[in-house]
Amino acid sequence: MSAAVRTEPLRGEPPLLVRGDPYSVVVLLQGYAEPEGVDDAVRADGSVTLVLPQAWGSATSLQESPPHSGGAKTALEEAARGPILVDTGGPWAREALLGALAGQGVAPGDVTLVVGTHGHSDHIGNLGLFPGAALLVSHDFCLPGGRYLPHGLGEERPLQLGPGLEVWATPGHGGQRDVSVVVAGTALGTVVVAGDVFERSGDEDSWQALSEDPVAQERSRKRVLDTADVVVPGHGAPFRVVREAPQPRN
Repeated sequence: MSAAVRTEPLRGEPPLLVRGDPYSVVVLLQGYAEPEGVDDAVRADGSVTLVLPQAWGSATSLQESPPHSGGAKTALEEAARGPILVDTGGPWAREALLGALAGQGVAPGDVTLVVGTHGHSDHIGNLGLFPGAALLVSHDFCLPGGRYLPHGLGEERPLQLGPGLEVWATPGHGGQRDVSVVVAGTALGTVVVAGDVFERSGDEDSWQALSEDPVAQERSRKRVLDTADVVVPGHGAPFRVVREAPQPRN
């Protein structure tokens, strides 16, 4: 028996809210990549996504967090109690990002964790807006002020930030250290914020040319498609993953 997988657009314009318990997902800015001019020039920017804990904004969550102590596991769990930003877009998108956050009632100082899926400028160009947040950029995790903590992330060892909230190692596009954020328990099922593991829906004929390790990225893409109900790609609209009924083999 084998099951086919297809994708279809998730309708709606940013900000696109997918409610969940205990985390909701808001696609703040939709990434794009458009040919421009000659010499294969491209104008591009990466998607920006907000993960909001359901409890954020309550009296208890607004209390000052205790100083980070212990190892990376504890620090990540503490950082995930507040708003989490996945990628920040390029520096040219600064005002759009600030406006999109404000539209959700989130100030830069409210963000407690920023995850950069990989180190390209169109995905981490606004880290300087969040000096008070913990940063997980690719596989580098540091607390405010630059205290770096080892964490052991690997393809077989995701980082658990909270109930149904994980960071996966999804190598390929930018090399061996790309990551994705996986949010289970939303109204649409499991949402994977995949960075450039997927450029966009229907990128099957183009992603390999942009990949530093196509073999690893093919593995990452399959893993995401096996798990996700919705994928937020790096440079296009979010899309659903639809699994067809298994068909008998002759």
